[in-house]
Amino acid sequence: MILFVDATISNDSRTLSLAKYFLDRCDDEIVTIKLNEENILALNNQTLNKRLDFINNKDYSDDLFKYASLLKKANHLVIASPYYDLSFSANLKSFIEAINIIDYTFSYDDNNRPYSLCNIDSLYYFTTAGGPIVSDEYGYGYLETMFKMFYEVNNFYYIKAENLDLPGYDKDKILSDTYRQIDLLPIIKK
Repeated sequence: MILFVDATISNDSRTLSLAKYFLDRCDDEIVTIKLNEENILALNNQTLNKRLDFINNKDYSDDLFKYASLLKKANHLVIASPYYDLSFSANLKSFIEAINIIDYTFSYDDNNRPYSLCNIDSLYYFTTAGGPIVSDEYGYGYLETMFKMFYEVNNFYYIKAENLDLPGYDKDKILSDTYRQIDLLPIIKK
């Protein structure tokens, strides 16, 4: 199963069009979460304490765990998130908080090293930027590190189209080149 996390906001998102182009070539069940239509709140004192109570009771039936439950069922994760303020959209960070559940989606071994309780084989990350992506460290790099460390993912694919709104850059050529890069990605099959 492919879990597609759509963290785009705009109705005519270039990032979303890249991800959909890829997903249209895949031959596996796709479960889509459109974060802009979800009500994932950032953790606060009340939701954190509620979540900890459920975790301590090993009860993952509450809606607080619905995204983590989907992650546990996924074999592949596809994320579409535009590049905002040197990173990804805030709704994606809230989603990450919602899926990282100790002793449910990951745990720690006797040497305090995290290990996965999920079966994610690959992560595909699509992003676009009107200007340059000055560093991958805070957006894609953060996700790559987290999914490598906590979920033992080894197959990462990063597709980006940048400088799309700057004078002197050919937006159509940049997008065309990006679609050609997508054509080279491994297709997800059942």
